[in-house]
Amino acid sequence: MNTTVFLLLRLGIAISMFGHGIVRLPKLQLFSEWMIKSLEPSFIPKLLVVPFSYLLPVLEFLVGLSLLLGICTRIALITGAVVILFLLFGTSLIENWEAIPSQLIHLLFFTVLLQFLKSNTFSLDNLLSKNK
Repeated sequence: MNTTVFLLLRLGIAISMFGHGIVRLPKLQLFSEWMIKSLEPSFIPKLLVVPFSYLLPVLEFLVGLSLLLGICTRIALITGAVVILFLLFGTSLIENWEAIPSQLIHLLFFTVLLQFLKSNTFSLDNLLSKNK
């Protein structure tokens, strides 16, 4: 994969994740309440939903920031993909079929970027590995 293409795709998913996280962090309580209410029809116990609803925006923010900077890129891509898998599971359980295509697109970005990680030349990861 061309390094410029990789950079553009990495920045695209980074901005999406960073944006999701940064807008939710200041209103974490409201976001958590919304997520708990949204998942009430599912069989997922509130005991699991509550911590996830607080952790999700933090993970989105950190994955996005990491990908924006190109630092710990592999870990960020895997973490982002796992987060999306959890979201897909919850979304399916509440039959929110409209949200699934967006989540699958995010998953596709994470997996394609992971597959072509060697093209991650415009990154702090690459800069730091040259200085070793």
